[in-house]
Amino acid sequence: MSESAALRDRLEHVRETVASAALAAGRRPEDVTLVAVSKTHGAEAVLTVLGAGQLVFGENRVQEAAGKFPGLRPKHPDLSLHLIGPLQTNKVREALAVADVIETLDRPRLADALAAALGRGDTLPQLLVQVNVGEEPQKAGIAPADADGFIQDCQARFGDRLTGLMCIPPAEGDPARHFAWLADRAARHGLAVVSMGMSGDYATAIRHGATHVRVGTAIFGSRPALAAAT
Repeated sequence: MSESAALRDRLEHVRETVASAALAAGRRPEDVTLVAVSKTHGAEAVLTVLGAGQLVFGENRVQEAAGKFPGLRPKHPDLSLHLIGPLQTNKVREALAVADVIETLDRPRLADALAAALGRGDTLPQLLVQVNVGEEPQKAGIAPADADGFIQDCQARFGDRLTGLMCIPPAEGDPARHFAWLADRAARHGLAVVSMGMSGDYATAIRHGATHVRVGTAIFGSRPALAAAT
């Protein structure tokens, strides 16, 4: 089997798992958006997935996204790109030029930089607040104890551009309680988008209310060791 055929098969398997998990939770499959995380994979792989009807993608790095996606948009105007990696404040304007969604609004300084861009007349994409649900020092995200205040502040500053919450739970242990917490917190603040769940746990995330799941290796295959470690 060619790599393109294997890629399409993996994508179809993930789609089927998303649909099954949604139905098992009493939800409609179409209410869960699959974000295909294409970081470190080239435009050829993205084109294969686009050809299979996948239109929503995720990238970690602004520079990689900028080098890969603008050239694809003319032929795929419905393509949507989510930035899902940490965003440096000095990369905000570059991010605004390429992203439809920034999922990693994770600290006051970044909120300030986005507000400054808005003040200059820049158009903001959709924004998600990232919460460090496991309170892990090595991970980005606003602390759970500070989440309510930060979310309210961002709603006041960005209005309906703030559409939801995002998390990456600890790799060890059952992620279910973290997923349930994030979905509950989003509901409390009237936010419709709950981005949670990756290749190893996206079915669990769907059962606990995910509206978006970010799946990379289960679709594109393993990444080079160096890239995967960054």
